[in-house]
Amino acid sequence: MKKNRCSWCGDDPLYIKYHDIEWGTPVYDDDKLFEFLILETFQAGLSWITVLRKRENFREAFDHFDYRKISKYDDKKYNELLQNAGIIRNKLKIKATISNAVAFMKIQKEFGSFSKYIWNFVDGKPIINRWKTLEEIPANTELSDKLSSDLKKRGFKFVGSTVIYAHMQATGMVNDHIINCFRFKEV
Repeated sequence: MKKNRCSWCGDDPLYIKYHDIEWGTPVYDDDKLFEFLILETFQAGLSWITVLRKRENFREAFDHFDYRKISKYDDKKYNELLQNAGIIRNKLKIKATISNAVAFMKIQKEFGSFSKYIWNFVDGKPIINRWKTLEEIPANTELSDKLSSDLKKRGFKFVGSTVIYAHMQATGMVNDHIINCFRFKEV
């Protein structure tokens, strides 16, 4: 029997796997939260499937998303990334990734973990939405506006409200699976 899924994943096996296993599952691990933040940053203005198809290239290029290492990238590493055809070679997004790693660690120092900081915006538990269609799902919310603004004040770049709402969806801070999707109840 075919499973009911959110229609955005279509028939692409990579998209289906991402939808069925990752998207919307609550993430409390700082390493994974940083990975999604990087990927969402690079996705800005592009389709998610483009980033998803390059995810392993990003993982290799950015030292497995190790923010400690990324925060120390120098001009040599930056130029190396600009030459890497396996990733999205956007100068500003690469620079933002490096400065976001520094800002990420400052939040860890202040709050004990990035997870504690970000999950505090939803009182530590996912917001369960009850959308019937994809068209009902917003691109951003008052809450993503607030979180985006706070991250920007803390030095983050490429973290507009739409990017942050996508991050909240991906990391399970909000459950935006439509109600007839099999994953709605799972997450």
